[in-house]
Amino acid sequence: MDDVELATLEYLDWYNHRRLHTACGDIPPAEYEAIYYRHQQAALTAAQTK
Repeated sequence: MDDVELATLEYLDWYNHRRLHTACGDIPPAEYEAIYYRHQQAALTAAQTK
């Protein structure tokens, strides 16, 4: 059972953090999500300073 859990966690790490996703501009999904939230925060900050 431990081997299955470890293999699953390794796959999920690869799937979310290392695979290049073509729909995301050939960057990993986790990186794409981080960029999205950074842009959202920047837009919110810019809107509040107006």
